[in-house]
Amino acid sequence: MRAVQITELTGPESALQEADLPEPEPSHPLTPGSGVVIDVHAAGVSFPELLQTRGEYQVQPDLPFVPGNDVAGVVRSAPEGSGLSEGDRVAACALLAGWAEVTVAPDFLTFKLSDDLDFAQGSGLIMNYHTAYFSLKMRGRLAEGETVLVHGAAGGVGMAAVQLGVMAGARVTATVRNQHARDQIAALGVNAIEPEAFVDQGEYDVILELVGAPNLSGNLDALAVGGRICIIGVGAGATTEFDLRKLMAKRGRIHGSTLRNRPIEEKAIAARLMEKMVLPGFASGDLSVPVTETFALDEAPKAYERFQAGGKLGKIVLEV
Repeated sequence: MRAVQITELTGPESALQEADLPEPEPSHPLTPGSGVVIDVHAAGVSFPELLQTRGEYQVQPDLPFVPGNDVAGVVRSAPEGSGLSEGDRVAACALLAGWAEVTVAPDFLTFKLSDDLDFAQGSGLIMNYHTAYFSLKMRGRLAEGETVLVHGAAGGVGMAAVQLGVMAGARVTATVRNQHARDQIAALGVNAIEPEAFVDQGEYDVILELVGAPNLSGNLDALAVGGRICIIGVGAGATTEFDLRKLMAKRGRIHGSTLRNRPIEEKAIAARLMEKMVLPGFASGDLSVPVTETFALDEAPKAYERFQAGGKLGKIVLEV
């Protein structure tokens, strides 16, 4: 089968190489001995894979390896009792090895794809909305009527968080650097602003941090009393210095979150909550998956050039 591998830790321009590999066995590391075998039609491009090409991500398999988390495609085979059948259109979180013609995903992270969504949209569904829902609702405890600030709202997770915040009945402010993307996000009925303006427009009950350390001191200035800061992205930097007295005065909480290294039981619980609370939003029209641009599988380096160029709204996708 055709696939794209990371062969060296030099960045996406040279680390990503097309390869001809054997098709995977119907087993996934999270569910040994079983897994959903998927003929991949589209695979999402996201920041974790970019970090993996540099050796900077929290999960670094031995070289060479096939990256890729989110995929959408057609079921070739599924474990008994999974509720999935051959031929089903699905979106799945493969948690690695998604940039290939065939991949294997855990059954609890594989969902039937609504007829309203095409494969490109499906490949931006699971990881983004899973992460955003877990961070806003399960960690941030966002409630109806509260105010939420989403930093870096033009990306896949950011767009998911903005839509989920609106669907939850919160008042949403989104920081977006690109003017065109900012206008498009404002059309969703949220307060879309330049990143430099967020402190003056506080206070916020929940702040979802997708940019990183440079925002932390300002986040504390803009936090409401009893507010919560959830850090899930550090693309602009991972270390900073701030005044702890600000946190004390606000009686605030700062927590980090990542799904990848959580126990399988927690992943499964989060997946079932997403199935119940998030996926119906696509059928109702409250949620959508914007796709900025698509590339062929062998154009993975070009896809990352577009990813790093900025100014995108939503997902960059590899079509397999």
